[in-house]
Amino acid sequence: MGEDGITESAQIIINEAQLVLAEKRTALATVRTAIAVLALPLSIFSVLIATSKLYNAEHVLYLLIPVSLINCLLVVLGMYLVVRSLIRIRHYEKMILHLKRRHSVVAEFID
Repeated sequence: MGEDGITESAQIIINEAQLVLAEKRTALATVRTAIAVLALPLSIFSVLIATSKLYNAEHVLYLLIPVSLINCLLVVLGMYLVVRSLIRIRHYEKMILHLKRRHSVVAEFID
């Protein structure tokens, strides 16, 4: 028996649940980062559209094409991060549900 009457095996199970929850928080932080990555190209295109009266697109095409390609790559990266994180979050939710079903010690602490 450990502190507060919790057995050593129950403490290991609780630690496992804490680890899964920490991984879930990391995946949520990745979603937050992906949203920021997705917002960057929108901001850049907004500035380009707002200032389009100040330049002729034909004269700065050598700059617009690379900027557009970089923005497209950022959108693809952001979407990849969102999808990957959502898949991981679903996996962690299944792991937490499995822990709650197998061990009643964890079920009372996790809602």
